[in-house]
Amino acid sequence: MEKSVWLHDSDFNKLTARPGINPTGLSSKEAYSRLKTYGENELRAKNRLQVFIGLFIKQFSNLLILVLIFASVLSFLLGQNVDALVILFLVIISGVFGFMQEYKAENSIEKIRKYLSNRCRVLRDGSWIELNSQFLVPGDIVQLRSGDRVSADIRLFEAQGLTVNESIITGESLPVEKGKSHSSNLQDQSSQRNVVYAGSTIFSGSGKGVVVATGSRTFFGRSQEKFVRDVSESDFEKQIKVFGGFIFKVIAIMTLAIFLMNSILGKNVFGSFLFAIALAIGVTPEMLPAIITVSLSRGALKMSEKKVIVKRLSAVENLGNMDTLCMDKTGTLTEGRFSLIGLVDIQGKVSHRKLLKEALICTTRFAIGSDQLTYDPHDSAIWVYAKGKSKKILSDVKFINENTFDYQRRRMSVCYKEDGKHFLVTKGSVQSILSCCSRVNLGKRSTKMTKSYINKIVDISDRYDLEGYRVLGLAKKRLLKANSSKEDESKMEFLGFLLFKDPVKESAREIINRFESLGVGLKIISGDSLAICTSVARQVGLDFSEDEVITGEELSRLDESNFSAACREKKVFARVFPEQKYAIVRSLNYEGHIVGFLGDGINDVGALKEADVGISVDSGSDITKDVSDIVLLQKDLNVLSVGIEMGRKTFANIMKYILNTISANYGNMFTVAVSSLFIRFIPLLPSQILLNNFVSDIPLFAVATDNVDSDMLKKPRGWNINYIMKFMISYGFVSSFFDLMLIVPMIFFLNTPPQVFRTAWFVESSISEILVTFVIRTRLPFYKSRPSSFLVALSMASIIFVIFMPFLGWRLFQFESLSSIIWLLIFGDLVLYFLITEFAKRKFFSEMEKIN
Repeated sequence: MEKSVWLHDSDFNKLTARPGINPTGLSSKEAYSRLKTYGENELRAKNRLQVFIGLFIKQFSNLLILVLIFASVLSFLLGQNVDALVILFLVIISGVFGFMQEYKAENSIEKIRKYLSNRCRVLRDGSWIELNSQFLVPGDIVQLRSGDRVSADIRLFEAQGLTVNESIITGESLPVEKGKSHSSNLQDQSSQRNVVYAGSTIFSGSGKGVVVATGSRTFFGRSQEKFVRDVSESDFEKQIKVFGGFIFKVIAIMTLAIFLMNSILGKNVFGSFLFAIALAIGVTPEMLPAIITVSLSRGALKMSEKKVIVKRLSAVENLGNMDTLCMDKTGTLTEGRFSLIGLVDIQGKVSHRKLLKEALICTTRFAIGSDQLTYDPHDSAIWVYAKGKSKKILSDVKFINENTFDYQRRRMSVCYKEDGKHFLVTKGSVQSILSCCSRVNLGKRSTKMTKSYINKIVDISDRYDLEGYRVLGLAKKRLLKANSSKEDESKMEFLGFLLFKDPVKESAREIINRFESLGVGLKIISGDSLAICTSVARQVGLDFSEDEVITGEELSRLDESNFSAACREKKVFARVFPEQKYAIVRSLNYEGHIVGFLGDGINDVGALKEADVGISVDSGSDITKDVSDIVLLQKDLNVLSVGIEMGRKTFANIMKYILNTISANYGNMFTVAVSSLFIRFIPLLPSQILLNNFVSDIPLFAVATDNVDSDMLKKPRGWNINYIMKFMISYGFVSSFFDLMLIVPMIFFLNTPPQVFRTAWFVESSISEILVTFVIRTRLPFYKSRPSSFLVALSMASIIFVIFMPFLGWRLFQFESLSSIIWLLIFGDLVLYFLITEFAKRKFFSEMEKIN
């Protein structure tokens, strides 16, 4: 059924005259027929077996993983079973872990389904019955009462003081007034006042209406199903794919080139093939999954000590590289509680004593006399503001009767007795209070309400509105009778204003400055009003202009191109709905940003899943915590800033491994390609290549514990394949140059036998790759940056192991002892290599800074 055509009807008779609507409710037969047509009132579930298989296959479809699997197969063919098993083990562990994380997140749809499942009162066959909401169908007439969770989109035709908590839809914390009249903007269904939406909760009052959409056709269902099923890859996943493709190309081109070169030069074809295959395995960063897992795990452990819980390891790296953080203001920049901030008269003077007493009296809590019930947020805030002084303030006051709030009057009033006299005090919207006032209180005197006073009161109210306050007016008069009614709300005296707000955290401005210093741009995305959002943004020091603010309604009118531009340029988004939050994050992802989203409500699920880093808080809903990558045990952005630094340290250490390994391996392959022109034997045996790869990788396990220079934490770095490629070529050539400085003398001057040659090059190649780690690990001179003790210890142990290898005489690897002249050559080569690499590093980074 098309619900937009029903929005104009403002009474029951017109609405029930619509086709398919029966004023006495649907018959059981008709309801069953519609149930078959529209389906049960629940979100559609995925085929769990298909989800299971699809997610599992996805873990092993990454090109880098495929390269590693290929390397393990080749290792088996070469008889290197241990190496092959190690690679396969690392791949399988990485895949299973990723699968477990994603499968758990996919189950969020099952938890969302419960929000459309409960019992409700439905008119069937002319009688009101209790029915499982699963069997609701379009056209059913439903009764709504305080506390009910709405299970379908319902068009109201009757409402008495009906307010609805729509935070699940909009994120707005205060209840929303509902009635029979529709919004003037029929295109924006989410803002309709005469429709209550599935997933929301009746806060107060009662109403009746007709079901216009069920299950996946509801406003809530459409957005949530789209959110949990249509999610982009995170930046980490994208970059790993790109890096895998890059590695594959390097391996394929270099391996093929070396095989062809050795074959053309007349070397044994089969031996050349085995050698090329061994080089392919050698250049493959088979330890990368393990290094990433160890680094990310260590980062996650460190973050947990700071009360940042990591649920998905890849989020550690994404968090460090995040350049944009989207968040609601509530509870992050503000205290997260609706509070009475002040009480002022029309002269702008603070008037605590007098106004607080009348404000306390004019509350439902005072009328009922109990603090055990849930009250209107304004009433609760007033009592919290009193801080236990209410008994003393109200000790001589006796409650008489209450005239409850309704949306026609937009105010409430209470009659009370004090000192033998009866009074009536009323509280409500400023315009509503003005309409029943004939006088105004000026402190020590009262005077007649004039047009100038009315204008002054409206101006003051408007000014506070623009500052983000929720403003209520307060008025009072003496009664000449013992009780009151709504009709007595006239000829009253205007007393002043009650100013409510969710106060900004004292640390908020410092937090904003901290994020700016970390190079992270902030965007406020909230369901609250434009005035409240901009007020909070100004108070916390967010630097923005009026052109950088936009509302959800304005966003909805933009085409795709302008929408993307708005997401990129705007900093404050007000009155936005869940699908818009999702669309904003998705657009920023397409723009190339690494996006974090901080949310704690079900209305944030889509944006949390779409973000590179979904961040929830421990006090958030179970669903948001399930789909989030990171959970904060404290809703404090200071904690998150610590997490960002931890993420950057982790990313920096992962890059150390990648840069070291790929440049060294490329250098080795280039050396082999050049030396093949004048060496008539295979430079290294396949077993020696694999051992070299293994020995040089061992110290790099400790890179996860390494210290990181402070300049690496100042801004997000991100994956840069072009940078990696330039680094690989530059350092690879330096590595090859010094390899050849050792090879040329041994071949042309010392006439070194093949086995001795291989032993010498193995020693030089292995030690050089370990030593150069201490140059590459920092942009500073190596002696100004202190490595971790664990990295130093493992490196020294590996170097000692390599030095002793020639003396062990292992036949498996065919090593030979080396003469003193060759040891001297190796030593001199390593010292020069280390120093020249240090010089080349400074030149390389200097050139890169000029480019950037």
